[in-house]
Amino acid sequence: MTRFEAWLHHIANLLVGGTGLVYGWMRYFAVPEDPFSIVGHPAQPALQHAHLLLAPLLIFVSGMAWPMHAWMRMRMGFPLRRKTGLALMITLFPMIVSGYLIQVAVDADWRNIWAWVHGISSCLWILAYLVHQFIPAQPPEFEDYEPHA
Repeated sequence: MTRFEAWLHHIANLLVGGTGLVYGWMRYFAVPEDPFSIVGHPAQPALQHAHLLLAPLLIFVSGMAWPMHAWMRMRMGFPLRRKTGLALMITLFPMIVSGYLIQVAVDADWRNIWAWVHGISSCLWILAYLVHQFIPAQPPEFEDYEPHA
């Protein structure tokens, strides 16, 4: 993964994860000023739209990282960051699918189920991503190691 790709992934995670967390707080925990409002915060609709419009960026960069980063390191048996990398791979699919299914579910019960799946898988994704970033990429004895070469 090039530095540009890594930074693009960081930015996508920050934007999509940030808008998702703040939207979730507004949707489920904020108390509306107007007791008759269905919106927890006045900025909630704009944040939801931003989250929905930014989410394809995260999907794109995750797909971009797959062949030259995740899959290559799995095939080579590279042990560093493997657990968090696997957690990211496992949580990506339910996070993406449930995010779309929330939007198209007609039945309120199914919409709630998909919202729970999306919330849990997204929080696990964010946690795994943060931990993945703080594990050293290479031990000192592999300073010159380049998996792309």
